[in-house]
Amino acid sequence: MTAPLPKGFAAGLRCLTAALLLGLLAFAGCCNSGAKRADDSFPFRLARNAEPPAAGAAGPTLRLDFSDDSPGNPIGAFMYFVPLISPDPVSVHESAGNAQRSRVLSVTRRFSSGAFSAECEFTFTGDGSHRNIFDNSEKVRRHERQLRAGEALERALQYISIEGSGRGLIEVEGVVTGRVATVTEVRLRFNAHGGTSPVSIGLADLLYRDNQLCITNEIVARVNALTFRKAEGRPRMGVTVSSVKRKEASDSFWQRLKGGVAGTLANYFIKPLPVEPTGNDAMLDFGAALTGKEAQFTFPRARNLRAASGTP
Repeated sequence: MTAPLPKGFAAGLRCLTAALLLGLLAFAGCCNSGAKRADDSFPFRLARNAEPPAAGAAGPTLRLDFSDDSPGNPIGAFMYFVPLISPDPVSVHESAGNAQRSRVLSVTRRFSSGAFSAECEFTFTGDGSHRNIFDNSEKVRRHERQLRAGEALERALQYISIEGSGRGLIEVEGVVTGRVATVTEVRLRFNAHGGTSPVSIGLADLLYRDNQLCITNEIVARVNALTFRKAEGRPRMGVTVSSVKRKEASDSFWQRLKGGVAGTLANYFIKPLPVEPTGNDAMLDFGAALTGKEAQFTFPRARNLRAASGTP
């Protein structure tokens, strides 16, 4: 049995406990004061890299309804950024009866006096495939002398393809100067919630054999993320992959395991790809539109887009 505490000591202990509790609450408030949640109004003006395109110079307009009930957008409208960023001609091929659509579901924003970020969830739904095929003719012409001398044009991008459905995240980061917010990076992640990305790219080596241009060493890489950054000089797009395998490889467990290991290693060696400045600016402005919770976003017209076709 223990002796009771003196009244003065007990009262002092209660006061000390209350003071410590208030101090912890104040400390927590200080820690959270620099970042606000998505339900707060965004207090800054979002800078843009370009004016909204005029009617004759506009591409598709994306609905940004931030809702599961939205009819969404045709998959080609969402993926219009591919021909927009491409330095080479691109043709679009879709499977017959393509029913793929994209929907922007939600956006969460955080910001402080010097920086901000936004996270936007989107989905791909519906059956079908959508492929952007790159014409490397001009690239071959630019490297004709080296190719004729026996060199190979390695890892030339052949296509970007979306098969079926999936879920993704668009992550936006930026800085705040005064009252102006500027987007500095936009990442498109196609494997949200641990899912498998529906996006893949085809790469191949181009070389001359017996005076004929040949495509060799064809590989398929599953893409987890594409990254666009604001930078001086020629902009480049970062590519992160989850697996890499030969085009002719089967889809067995062993091949998937090998592809995953190869993909992990490939991320250390894949160089960012050069992209068109207009397309890079458009992707940064798309990030600004999402951060501002705008109802829609219109792409500028892609100068390298060729006539659409059917099944690839």
